[in-house]
Amino acid sequence: MTAYVISESEVLDEELAASYRTLAAAAIRHHGGRYVVRGAEPEAADGLWPAGRRLVVVEFADMDRLKAWYASPEYAEARELAKKALKRRLLFVEGTPEQGPRGGECPCGS
Repeated sequence: MTAYVISESEVLDEELAASYRTLAAAAIRHHGGRYVVRGAEPEAADGLWPAGRRLVVVEFADMDRLKAWYASPEYAEARELAKKALKRRLLFVEGTPEQGPRGGECPCGS
């Protein structure tokens, strides 16, 4: 089942953040991931989104590949840079299984 990394971040050091982005992108590609959303500033339809916060969504084939990427030597340097460059919240989630032409049903009733 497809898995996603969702990152909400605020840049603390632009130079370090640029280095982080380069290293992270290479590690993501190396592990078969792909950006779905990269560095977007969301428009909040309901609730509040903190000004200056960015959103990144990365897709992997499954949770095992996602976790292998996160723990990999290819991502290690980027992960260390992120501690200085960004204030972030990083989430791992599984997608829904495909169920016919409409995909998975949302448990929220939507």
